[in-house]
Amino acid sequence: MKRRSLLLSTVPLALAPAAAFASADLGKAAPAFTATDSNGKSWSLADLKGKVVVLETTNHDCPYVGKHYRSANMQTQQREAAARGVVWLTVASSAPGEQGFVTASQANELVAANKAAPAAVLLDPQSKIARAYGATVTPHMYVIDKNGMLVYKGGIDSIPSANVDDIPKATQYVRVALDKVLAGQQVAEASTRPYGCSLKYGRNST
Repeated sequence: MKRRSLLLSTVPLALAPAAAFASADLGKAAPAFTATDSNGKSWSLADLKGKVVVLETTNHDCPYVGKHYRSANMQTQQREAAARGVVWLTVASSAPGEQGFVTASQANELVAANKAAPAAVLLDPQSKIARAYGATVTPHMYVIDKNGMLVYKGGIDSIPSANVDDIPKATQYVRVALDKVLAGQQVAEASTRPYGCSLKYGRNST
């Protein structure tokens, strides 16, 4: 266990540069997207109008993503969100041949193994969704209100580490944002600095 902690502590931390936040503007319409999920179903943001939506970029080989799945923090928040009528979409944007790339069957295997509970895993091998939102790391989180407006973007929480023990100490930004949005209130910390592994963009993702 000590060896694993040591290894995790040496993993490079990627913090999103401030300029990345310009790609999707808070308080404006969230970038439109259409994608197919790991079960072959098509999803469109336009079809989700009237629902609060969470986007979670993922890379199963990233220790910062792993932190939130090993601890069940991500799955717990997915289930909490679903119980409140929120549509939580996990977005797999790693390009083929890059770390974190998954096929549909591999995505489903990971959901089952992690006992995860997103509404769907969207397959984004050309990184089109990630590019549209300016995602730079995994996990990079976004909250979209029922009117299709982007109301939160940034980290899942306030402590940029791969250490599971930090989760209870951290402010859970996404959970707080959802509380505010579902109460019809403005999100106070609407833009935070995301942390994690750099997102593995595809070459044809523009």
